[in-house]
Amino acid sequence: MDSFSALGAAILFALACNLDTVLAAVGQGAGGGLDGRSVMTVGCVTTAVTFLSLTLGSIGAALLSAGVPERLGGLALTGLGLWYILDSLRGKGEESGQSQGRSWVALSAALAVNNAGVGVAAGVTGLSPVLASGCNFFITLLCLWLGRRLGRALSAWSRWALPASGWMLVALGLWQLI
Repeated sequence: MDSFSALGAAILFALACNLDTVLAAVGQGAGGGLDGRSVMTVGCVTTAVTFLSLTLGSIGAALLSAGVPERLGGLALTGLGLWYILDSLRGKGEESGQSQGRSWVALSAALAVNNAGVGVAAGVTGLSPVLASGCNFFITLLCLWLGRRLGRALSAWSRWALPASGWMLVALGLWQLI
């Protein structure tokens, strides 16, 4: 994977993992609970779990023959994306991030768990754990800031986050298959 493709894949991965971060920040920001410590907690926890899951996927890929990891990872990412799209059609995820009483540590854990499964699948494709985790960290911070800025205004659009994330994962999976 050349440098441009690797960076593009890492950014697309991080964007797909962080749409729910924007929505979570909307709920938390509307409650007034967004300070520097909270933002760094979310960014660091989600990035650490994302890095570990990407590394686990990379280790798994080393056990497979050439070309197989990219195909398996691409299929897994496409499958996860389709699952997100199906969940959105069933009405799940519409309340994502709207609970103002949730603590930032609990929010960090929830967002990290969301990234873990996707991270393992992306790691199998050969996506660099360092590059993808770095992109994830900065995009997480950006999404937290954006979510706070949008506040309650974005809550009307919350139903689109899950399918949009799903379509991004499908695009990333297909990118890996091509």
